Amino acid sequence: MIEEVCNKVPVKKGDVFFIESGTLHAIGSGILIAEVQQNSNSTYRVSDYGRLGADGKPRQLHIDKAIDVTNREPVKVKDNSALTVKKTDLWELRNLASCELFMVDLLELNGEVSLFEKDTFISVVLLEGSLKFEGNNEGGEMKKGSSLFIPAGVTTKLIGKAKVLLSKI
Repeated sequence: MIEEVCNKVPVKKGDVFFIESGTLHAIGSGILIAEVQQNSNSTYRVSDYGRLGADGKPRQLHIDKAIDVTNREPVKVKDNSALTVKKTDLWELRNLASCELFMVDLLELNGEVSLFEKDTFISVVLLEGSLKFEGNNEGGEMKKGSSLFIPAGVTTKLIGKAKVLLSKI
């Protein structure tokens, strides 16, 4: 079975893993994730842990296709301890992952901050706390786990005490 040769990594709340394209990976049971990715429309299933599809039959596996694109070298773990941190009295912004396709930051907010990107959208996911938003003649409140899409060229104010995941391309 494939599970016997895979490296199992223990995880805890707040962990961040940058999984490069071509890396065989799975999410274990009981783990809640925010998966940020550039869409490729390519997922190759090599195991499905005995689960069945909506039709009651095993879902299709893609072993040969996965072998063709899977990196078979051990993963090089990157040290994230030196990633950029920006701070004010009201917020702290820490970069979690960056590559040529996207960037992910953690915003710890205790007050308010205005977000604006001229050339790209910002995806906002509320991880913890409470958050209000105002922008583009709209506003509202977010609940834990909810998301907000800020279009390019739109200034949006976030208000509250919260941990927020921000991603953009």
